[in-house]
Amino acid sequence: MIKAVIFDMDGVMIDSEPVHLRLERELFRELGVEITEEEHMTFVGSSSYYMWEKIKERFNLKESVEELVRRDRKRYLDHVLSTGEIIPVPGIQELVKKLFEREYKLAVASSSPIDVIELVVQKLNLKNFFDMLVSGDYVKRSKPYPDIFLYTAEKLRVKPEECVVIEDSYNGVHAAKSAGMKVIGLVNPNSGNQDLSEADFIVKNLGDEVVEIISGLEEEKALK
Repeated sequence: MIKAVIFDMDGVMIDSEPVHLRLERELFRELGVEITEEEHMTFVGSSSYYMWEKIKERFNLKESVEELVRRDRKRYLDHVLSTGEIIPVPGIQELVKKLFEREYKLAVASSSPIDVIELVVQKLNLKNFFDMLVSGDYVKRSKPYPDIFLYTAEKLRVKPEECVVIEDSYNGVHAAKSAGMKVIGLVNPNSGNQDLSEADFIVKNLGDEVVEIISGLEEEKALK
């Protein structure tokens, strides 16, 4: 049976990808890095370390990966703290509360740093609904590898096949499927043209359809 629902954060809980992309493009210009928007979008869902390792190697940047990640993350956190720009994806608060009422274990598994994850759930007034907040920094390999989801399942004390993941990016969907979990792909235009075809289900919003899908998986398991 399904015991846990795991949420990605950027693009699923908050519409942050446009802000991330804009701020990263500013940093790219400062560093003399020129990549296409299409290539930039391929990093959606992966960690800052994953992206900057690839970019440092390709452009032979003198800065360390750690320094590049620090500058990237500080820019985003400073922006959020100064502007308060945290835009919830429509329906996220209602969905989390409905799943909580149905006694699913709930977790956030995001490539973002833990201080940003904690800030977001607090701003959305959802802190008390989650059993676990997990950052990609907690595992060796980031999405598209399955490590973050396997780590989250272990901490929740559930099996991978007892989890449903909600993701909006190719990297996230692929990681969750590789972990052996059911995946609901959320089409979010602000996350770019993401290939969600590996997902078990694809939805265009976080309405009641998501609850119905998870309930349907419960019934499907019960029949077997």
